[in-house]
Amino acid sequence: MRLRAAALAVPFLAVLFAVSSCSSIPEDWRTPAFLQSEEDDYDSRLPEVSGEVGEEPKVDFSDKAPPQDEQITDVVEQGAGENELVRSTDIIQAEVVEYQWTAEGKAEKTQSTYESGAPILLNLSQLGEELTEGLVNQPVGSRVIYAFPPQDPAEAQAMGQPSPAPGASVSVLDIKERYGEGQVVPGEQTAHGGDGLPTVHQPGHELPDIEIPDSDPPADLETQALIEGDGPEVEEGQQLVVQYTGMRWDDSTVFDSTWNREGAEGVPSTFIIGAGQVIEGWDKGLVGQKVGSRMLLVIPEDMAYGENAEESGSPAGTLVFVVDILDAVDSAPPPEEDGGGDGGGDGGGDSGGDSEETAEPESE
Repeated sequence: MRLRAAALAVPFLAVLFAVSSCSSIPEDWRTPAFLQSEEDDYDSRLPEVSGEVGEEPKVDFSDKAPPQDEQITDVVEQGAGENELVRSTDIIQAEVVEYQWTAEGKAEKTQSTYESGAPILLNLSQLGEELTEGLVNQPVGSRVIYAFPPQDPAEAQAMGQPSPAPGASVSVLDIKERYGEGQVVPGEQTAHGGDGLPTVHQPGHELPDIEIPDSDPPADLETQALIEGDGPEVEEGQQLVVQYTGMRWDDSTVFDSTWNREGAEGVPSTFIIGAGQVIEGWDKGLVGQKVGSRMLLVIPEDMAYGENAEESGSPAGTLVFVVDILDAVDSAPPPEEDGGGDGGGDGGGDSGGDSEETAEPESE
């Protein structure tokens, strides 16, 4: 899968993702003051956070001054699910509320996914340790707070970032879901393809066995639910979380798979569906399918990479995919362009750190 940068829609990126590369983090930020013990040990330098996890938190900055040269991270509340601990290779779904903290007792809320109705997906393997340390080994249902000191404008400019807002930044993050290594949709396969389509078997949490028939491929897009999910239907513009394998029809070669990706075997992938960020066969074949489904897609050349695919290093001809739709998460609409030149990401493909995964199958 080729990854292309796509602008995230919430300011959480502007803080966490802007500092997620160790080369861009000031030396004195790299060891956060992190406490992960009892609630009584909550760092007194942080604002007080109240309210139920799963609802927008209330954050009280009274008598608290923003940090000037140190990142402070702490767990506000631990979730109860001991069998749902976040791992360092997970993708997590989270709600985030952001504040700009300008002076003692003075802060302004700048963003809330609770208000936008669009939680974010974070691939922890792509974040630095100073950001994941507050999340790894926490149960789903936990609430974590990050306070970042003001960013140096010159440093932001050197990184190609827009000029930072004045003051420190605070992010309160609620962990809603985790998607881990080897995760597959529940249920047993009730269909296996055949009758001119590939035959598929996926025993357990491993690379599916796909057998291509000794015949010409179908001329049109073919989709079949091997496992029929019972979740909501996938909608255009949503973020999908999937396991998948892609194979060429012509030579039965697996050219890409989440199951055997070097260094991340079995780790799911995320991308936005129905928005032209993936090949047409994915957009048309997955929109309208139910979350929890395992889908067989047979995608003709003109809905994959076209007749000149090999020139760009992409897999040529008819492609076959087996896709487990683990989840579909609403996305925030892209920010409106105001022409002011001082805002966040503009959705460009080479915008640097503020990015998330998008799927584009590729050749080996």
